[in-house]
Amino acid sequence: MMPQRLLVHTSHQAVRWGDMDALGHVNNTLYFRYMEQARLEWVYTLVDGYATGQGIVIANAICNFRRPLVYPAPLEVRMYLGAPGTTSVTSYYDIVAAGETYADGESRIVWIDLGTGRPQPLPAAIVEPLRALTREAP
Repeated sequence: MMPQRLLVHTSHQAVRWGDMDALGHVNNTLYFRYMEQARLEWVYTLVDGYATGQGIVIANAICNFRRPLVYPAPLEVRMYLGAPGTTSVTSYYDIVAAGETYADGESRIVWIDLGTGRPQPLPAAIVEPLRALTREAP
């Protein structure tokens, strides 16, 4: 059963020629870059860069490769969030081209104080939209 999640950002990207490897498809490491780009675009909508002294680190990341991507391809990277914890939240990603899902993944995002590297409570800007998921969880 898929966990409850809320769409928080859609990133529009493109497969670049240099993203492909010797096998003629996008190298597996680039899928993580596509997810990273979506995640950073989303974070920058919440805080002015990292001027607040707080930001994110990734505790883990996984990717399920469904189909090989090749150049050229416009991409949509859809980012979702699950029910929040105190200092972290799980993010989910769908990498889509021409209406087909080529990969999906997830990562655990931890909100930290950039000076100390210690976890901090998630900001209200993240938690508030996710409250409905917390109430709906079984």
